[in-house]
Amino acid sequence: MQARLKQVVDWRAAFIAGIVGGTVFLILSLLLIPAAFGGNGWIVIRYLASIVMGESVLPPPATFDATVTVVALLVHYLLSLAFALILAVITHRWGFVVGIVVGAVYGFSLYLINMYTFTFFFEWFFVMNSWVFAFTHVVFGAVSGGIYEALEVERFVVVEETS
Repeated sequence: MQARLKQVVDWRAAFIAGIVGGTVFLILSLLLIPAAFGGNGWIVIRYLASIVMGESVLPPPATFDATVTVVALLVHYLLSLAFALILAVITHRWGFVVGIVVGAVYGFSLYLINMYTFTFFFEWFFVMNSWVFAFTHVVFGAVSGGIYEALEVERFVVVEETS
């Protein structure tokens, strides 16, 4: 039998990366989508909530609604955490720069999946298909990957292999 060291994922760093990346994504979306296309940031909140509540929350006016906002934030941060945990599994063996680059590619992949698969189930989301939405996904991935790698405490476990 041989033993080797195997690096494990730092779940605490992945959790923080998901929260920070998700927050950056949300802030950019709330600012850039209205700036590029008009309207206000509440439409972003309503689209996030529509994943759970359906398209009935989308018709105007796009104004504050406490229930819609809570649902949107829960959905958004649960997805951000899930995506960041997956990214951590992918990037945990590399360094900071690779975390950012791989994270950006991962973010763009999430955008493609969201726009060209996710919209099969939620067709009203296709209206979000834009350079802004692609950009915010890339930034989410880059920030999440960079934050994960910056905070990661490298830990190893001994794995015994039989030959």
